[in-house]
Amino acid sequence: MNIICTTLNAKYIHTSLSIRYLKAYAAPDFNVDICEYTIKDPTINIVSDLYNKNPDIIGFSCYIWNIEETIKVISILKKIKPELIIILGGPEVTYDTNEWLARIPEVDFIVIGEGEATFKNLLHQLHGEKNYTAIPGLAYRKAEKNIIQPQASKLDLRELPSPFRFEEDLPHLAKRVVYVETSRGCPFSCQFCLSSIEVGVRYFDREKIKDDIRYLMSHGAKTLKFVDRTFNISRSYALEMFQFLIDEHLPGTVFQFEITGDIMRPEVIEFLNQNAPKGLFRFEIGVQSTNDPTNELVMRKQNWEKLKRTVNMVRDGRKIDQHLDLIAGLPEEDYNTFKKTFNDVFALRPEELQLGFLKMLRGTGLRLSAERHGYIFMDQSPYEILGNNILSFDDIVRIKQVEDVLEKYWNDHRMDHTIEYLVSKAFPSPFDFFQEFGEFWENKGWSRIGHQLEDLFKRLNEFLHSKQNIDLDIIESLMKYDYLSSHKYKPRKPWWETSLSKEDRSLIYKEILNNPGLLGQEFEQLSLSEKDLHKHTMLEKVSFNLDRGTEAPTILVAYFQPSGEGAKLFTLSESGMKESVS
Repeated sequence: MNIICTTLNAKYIHTSLSIRYLKAYAAPDFNVDICEYTIKDPTINIVSDLYNKNPDIIGFSCYIWNIEETIKVISILKKIKPELIIILGGPEVTYDTNEWLARIPEVDFIVIGEGEATFKNLLHQLHGEKNYTAIPGLAYRKAEKNIIQPQASKLDLRELPSPFRFEEDLPHLAKRVVYVETSRGCPFSCQFCLSSIEVGVRYFDREKIKDDIRYLMSHGAKTLKFVDRTFNISRSYALEMFQFLIDEHLPGTVFQFEITGDIMRPEVIEFLNQNAPKGLFRFEIGVQSTNDPTNELVMRKQNWEKLKRTVNMVRDGRKIDQHLDLIAGLPEEDYNTFKKTFNDVFALRPEELQLGFLKMLRGTGLRLSAERHGYIFMDQSPYEILGNNILSFDDIVRIKQVEDVLEKYWNDHRMDHTIEYLVSKAFPSPFDFFQEFGEFWENKGWSRIGHQLEDLFKRLNEFLHSKQNIDLDIIESLMKYDYLSSHKYKPRKPWWETSLSKEDRSLIYKEILNNPGLLGQEFEQLSLSEKDLHKHTMLEKVSFNLDRGTEAPTILVAYFQPSGEGAKLFTLSESGMKESVS
């Protein structure tokens, strides 16, 4: 039998851990080929590639992000090769299995839940007696009747073979995200999350995991993301793994974790702040909501004060970037309470703040109780909500406007000084700034077109000019600082009209050449010639001295290193220059 396990990833850089576990577990009895595509690939290209491999059996790993595209692929494959055996598995088809069997007649089998043993048992029966009745965790049709066989007891994860030792993966490790699993299950019961359905947490053999990580790093893997739902549920386990990664990581490697912030012990954070190299670790923390009635309704236990303590300690340590998640649309969180949630979390100034919208995932408690809260949601994946009893679709549209500009202007860190000033001094709250700008952005039609870096500055500037009682001089000065800082090489034409004439620039350059110490010792040590000065620097007049934090007419000198390492900014007060000239 020619057997393929495949999936459609959300992006090219992603890899599928699930199909690799299936391949590893099926060996040595069966040789399974793995093929990966993306949801952006043309359907006919995926079909053609799979067809040309002449498979007898194809297993598809299904998630909310790929199920609709997967169905298109299956439909065409079955038309051109009716004898092909199609097997589905994954979280999206584990629930409402009868519905999937009815909706996709091309599917022959559905593997329910944890799939390694079920898939291997099914391959044995497909190769042999074709007796499927004794296979736990399998759904199929028999005599026009759906047969759904319950899952068996969970696997002993310590016995699972490694999914990382395939020769065909080695050339791609450096260019893609490698997902690592050290446990399955979650100790919490959040009603919007599939992980809450499995009771308890099971661990893989930690020494095997360490060997896998050594192997991956030695073969070029750079980004390893742990998919454990709560990596830090065991303090001793987390500390042991953190210590191992600190001791044995290779330069350039980054490890990402999903942690639960309010159970992170201060001594663990202190250990990381003292011992972890900067940039080695990245934390993803799901806050979702700071509204206590909401968290109680979804059975989410969260101590906001302890969570804040964790985020602040990590941020102050300056070693680990943090990605915090919010979910708009949870029960009993209306527009105003979500605004408070947003401002509560933004006050922590995470490196990234992900604003997502509630998805009514199949099998979750919240989907089962949707009517109680008046939820309406998309019939097809990703089942995103369209409203509930206290959050209208109009409110959702407005929050989506916040999401759009938040991603471009905060998470991408293109103008940190400017945004910090706007959210703390120019607008009543961070949410107010992003909401007002998001509405302006949408009304201009900018959400439907692409944007270069210069466009982002121009569009923010246009928005700010539409507002009253805003100190544009300071804000535009900060925007110039941010713009010049964001370039590796000298920009050809900035987004603003220069405030310095050709004669002004000549005079300033002449004075800098005569007295480079005016810009400080670091600039003086550059020992720039007149040619270098004109070729690699830009001059601009600003009304704010960022180095000193004072409002004063200032000459900003941006030096762009020929190596492409980025700009170095230096400031020269107009008064100091006048005194030097006199």
